[in-house]
This record gives sequence, C-alpha cells and structure tokens, in this order.
Amino acid sequence: MTFEVTPWMYPLLFAGGMLAGWIDAIAGGGGMVTIPILLGIGVPPQMVLGTNKFQASFGSFTAAYHYVRKEVVPLDDAWAGILFTLIGSALGTIAVQQMDPGLLNVVIPFLLLAIAVLMLLTPDLGAIQTHPRLARMLFYVLLGLGLGFYDGFFGPGTGSFLIYCLVRWGRLDFVRASAAAKVINLATNAGALGLFAGLGCVDYRVGIPMAACNIAGAWLGATMAGRFGPGMVRKAFVVVVVGLSLKLVTDWLGGR
Repeated sequence: MTFEVTPWMYPLLFAGGMLAGWIDAIAGGGGMVTIPILLGIGVPPQMVLGTNKFQASFGSFTAAYHYVRKEVVPLDDAWAGILFTLIGSALGTIAVQQMDPGLLNVVIPFLLLAIAVLMLLTPDLGAIQTHPRLARMLFYVLLGLGLGFYDGFFGPGTGSFLIYCLVRWGRLDFVRASAAAKVINLATNAGALGLFAGLGCVDYRVGIPMAACNIAGAWLGATMAGRFGPGMVRKAFVVVVVGLSLKLVTDWLGGR
C-alpha cells in the first residue's frame, strides 16, 4: 500500500524530526512525537514503525557519536549493555509472538508516572555520579536482558526506562545516563531497522527528510545536555516521562 507525499507534509516532517531528535538525545521518548505525525499524514500502519526506526536511528547515532567523542559514555563496560540488550530484544521479539502484550498497555503508563513522582521526591538523584549499587558488569547484564526484552516485547518508553535504571541503580548522573542510554539504544535500533528494511517496511520518501532533521535535533540536544548539565536533563526527563505516560493512557482509552 502506498500513499501520496505532498509538499505541505515536509514542514511537519522537518519540525517533527528535529523535535524528536532533541527529545531523544536528552531524555528518550521521541517516538511520541514522530509516530502520531506518521500516522496523521497517512503512512500505512505497517510502514510506520519501520519508518520511525529509520529516522530515529540517525538521531541515535548522532547523539551517541557526540557523547562518545566528548568521552561522556563509559564504553569500557557499556559494551556489555549493548550485547545483552540485543539478546534481550531478540527474546522479547520471540515472546511477543506467543503472548498478549495488552496488559502492558495498562501497567506501563502508571509505572512511568511513578518514576516521574520518584524523581520529584528525590531531587538529588542523578545530580552526581556515585558508586553503583551492583557490580558494573552484572548491572549491565541484568539491564540489557530486562530492558532489551521489554523493547522487543512492547517498546514505548524504553529510552526513559534505560535512563532511570542507569541513574537509580547504575548511579550515573543524568548526563552520563542519557549518553549511555543512547549508545545502548543505537544497537537495538540498528537491529530492528535491519529487520524492517528487509521486510520493505520503510518509506524512505518520508524517512529521509525526517532523518536529516532528527540528526540536527539530536546534535542540539546532546550539546545542550553537555552544556547545561544533569539539572536540565533531569527536568526534561520528568516532562518526557509524564508526557509519554499520558499519551499511552490516551491511546489505551481510545482503543477500548
């Protein structure tokens, strides 16, 4: 199924791609901007997820590259997070074929809201980097398998959950947590994109202009995160988490 791409769509695609890249680079959750846009302009549902992964992957790479170049990401042990997130994502993708993820539509929004409330009640959390609660390697193995499985099984909010876990149990500050989350997420995005592209589920007419602006937004977001520090990232994180949870609740209510 194809649809016509008209000139009036491009300003919306440019603005949506840039805003999503900025949000993703700082706090995760850019999909809550781009997926409604793709659906709203008439992209066939079977093409939406693949096209969204295509444009988001460019922003993820840009933000991850920026953070790595600035030596914000602890790559010496983040590789374990990347590896086990890929394994967990594959397991989640297999599991979703056998199980109904509908219950998560109800549980996840409230879990996200609980995270936002916890952030507000613990203002010092994520302000500075401290010693992790678990051995770093064990932490990344558990994080990768758990959130990788969730990403493959359900998906929404994965970046935000990654940041929260890296702050809460990994004891990274918000800037380093956001940076590590982008590097780990880049691996899962690349894997998923390969699958979607192989199945022909990417509309490049829409994805390419969004990707170009997603790159610009990601670079701006990563730069701002480094310049303004954990306080700004924390505030953006809370806003994104609340917005994402409300969107998921609205989608669930609308689908009843």
